[in-house]
Amino acid sequence: MGDVSSSAAEFRAGFACFVGRPNVGKSTLMNALVGAKVAITSSKPQTTRRAIRGIVNRPDSQLVIVDTPGLHRPRTLLGERLDSLVLSTLTEVDVIGFCVPANEPIGKGDRFIAEKLAAVKKTPVVAVVTKCDLATHEQIAAQLLAVSRLADFAAIIPVSAESGDRLDVLGDQLIERLPESPPLYVGGELTDEPEQVLVGELIREAALEGVRDELPHSIAVVVEEMTPREGRDDLLDVYAHMFVERPSQKAIVIGPKGARLKDVGSRARKQIEALLGTHVYLDLRIKVAKDWQRDPKQLRRLGFYD
Repeated sequence: MGDVSSSAAEFRAGFACFVGRPNVGKSTLMNALVGAKVAITSSKPQTTRRAIRGIVNRPDSQLVIVDTPGLHRPRTLLGERLDSLVLSTLTEVDVIGFCVPANEPIGKGDRFIAEKLAAVKKTPVVAVVTKCDLATHEQIAAQLLAVSRLADFAAIIPVSAESGDRLDVLGDQLIERLPESPPLYVGGELTDEPEQVLVGELIREAALEGVRDELPHSIAVVVEEMTPREGRDDLLDVYAHMFVERPSQKAIVIGPKGARLKDVGSRARKQIEALLGTHVYLDLRIKVAKDWQRDPKQLRRLGFYD
């Protein structure tokens, strides 16, 4: 009996978050660790707007990952909100993963974040060198050395979310720094975000991919309603509004003869169906909310709170 109680006492559970400048692969890394798509990933920076939690369940531990927006020098009210969200998250987690890509030289943004992290005294920081599948062995070795000079990290782990290389090592290093605790979430769920938020994020991801570089990050999505179709157990009606800042942006998202919006809707619908495991009817409307990124009232309405 002694063995059973000691192994139960050693169960670890706690919170980790990934930080790094925009577009260093934080969301992709979290998705790979969790093994399901819970944070949106886009080839454009600044796509993550909410702290979406992904949960890694192991027999002896539970790692709850909070995926924060990228830290950056804020230029708008939305930027300031995002940065205060990041910094408040950092003080509430048990371990921080600081992400730096293997295939790009360390720059001002990385140093800026390393300085911010140095101020978070009590939380251990594990440096994660991401995107190793895009770098040579020599580049990875040089980057590990460069990262070690930025600060005194608890560990430095090179990984590739794409190939899965050394993800288990990263998981071990993060879990090792969690407190002993019973599981924080039961039932094997992979995220605690409400489904409507995840659905909104998937629509937004499809829209961002659809407009390539023509639009800055002036798209917000609010899912107004998600209800099963009357008389059909296998169909969910999803009503969503996509907000842009100007009529010209609305025209870009709609595209010639509505082709682009149709494409966005069809890609988003497939992703939503995969997430929820049911057929989906998606009603997607576009609205102009003038300069919403700089307007406190509109930010609140679109879910970005003080």
